[in-house]
Amino acid sequence: MLWDHGVVTSTWVEPSNTATALLLLGRGSDPATERGVECPGDLPAPSDPDLVARAAAAKAALGDRVFVLGHHYQRDEVIQFADVTGDSFKLAREAAARPDAEYIVFCGVHFMAESADILTSDAQKVILPDLAAGCSMADMAVLSQVETAWDVLTELGIAADTVPVTYMNSSADIKGFVGRNGGVVCTSSNAKRALDWAYEQGSKVLFLPDQHLGRNTAVLEMGFSLDDCVLYDPHKPNGGLTPGQLRDARMILWRGHCSVHGRFTLDSVDDVRQRVPGVNVLVHPECRHEVVNAADLVGSTEYIIRTIEAAPAGSAWAVGTELNLVRRLALAHPDKQIMFLDKAVCYCSTMNRIDLPHLVWALEELVAGRVVNQITVDADTAHHARVALDQMLALPGA
Repeated sequence: MLWDHGVVTSTWVEPSNTATALLLLGRGSDPATERGVECPGDLPAPSDPDLVARAAAAKAALGDRVFVLGHHYQRDEVIQFADVTGDSFKLAREAAARPDAEYIVFCGVHFMAESADILTSDAQKVILPDLAAGCSMADMAVLSQVETAWDVLTELGIAADTVPVTYMNSSADIKGFVGRNGGVVCTSSNAKRALDWAYEQGSKVLFLPDQHLGRNTAVLEMGFSLDDCVLYDPHKPNGGLTPGQLRDARMILWRGHCSVHGRFTLDSVDDVRQRVPGVNVLVHPECRHEVVNAADLVGSTEYIIRTIEAAPAGSAWAVGTELNLVRRLALAHPDKQIMFLDKAVCYCSTMNRIDLPHLVWALEELVAGRVVNQITVDADTAHHARVALDQMLALPGA
């Protein structure tokens, strides 16, 4: 931290690498086990000095035919070519608001591209530059597992009183299941509104797939106790719960989590408070309950950005969310001391799959008239997923 005539400035210090840094950065692959790691045609080399020029030329050649979306967690090299940046739902809505764009290139992860396909017209094509860009949280709730859990609730006679609520960070299959069963989709910023609506429809909620967002919202915003919540483990018979526990629970949480936000610990919070007196700890609600409890402020990605932008010069912030975003905020606000909550590198490994070579490849293929890595959701799933998404849009204050 540097002082200049009473004004504090900061220089971004990269968290130290770990033994798995290359994996976390999205480099390296295992073609025997991973989807989408092989691209037809020539994928430019990461060291190609002409990548920026090639991306700009391809995007210019496509003109208004292409609309590029960039999630906040994307690398800077990709974000520079995004027409719009934002969180997953904002980007999906932005895609739907561009009906004249023939191609939607979604620089994010698979479930986000699915949501864009659901919300856009049949004439538009949604493209994910690398199909290996998935989401570990979304993958923790598989449709067959959720249907088995629903059968358990049905056999106990409580499914009729249970409303399924799924986080936006879930597959189209799960959103479709929720829509078929009278539920709603939520985001990290409207989770309480979605749950308020759900409890007007029934006495219980099955919350998918992020246990932490569900627990934090129920306990910290709605006045529930931790005893009102139970954790359903799809890998155990009956979720590892007794019939009594399921009958008594008000909130049935799915055993899922974000691999990035889940790594922050109470020790991380205690350590930064000791190192930086007066620091403000700002975290995402996907963090663990004890971390959220110990933080000063909690909110969605967009909330985190707004809070940092509005913060006074000279203030210090330890931010618990994905590293690309924290670094971008630090560089954009040099008058504030902005640091990563954890000491180790913490990229979203699958989000980082979308790099400049993959973006250049996807755009140049479109220029050549070849549509690659198109993401499509079948009509029946899309219909029911749209029901759940429309229910979210109809929430008060949405």
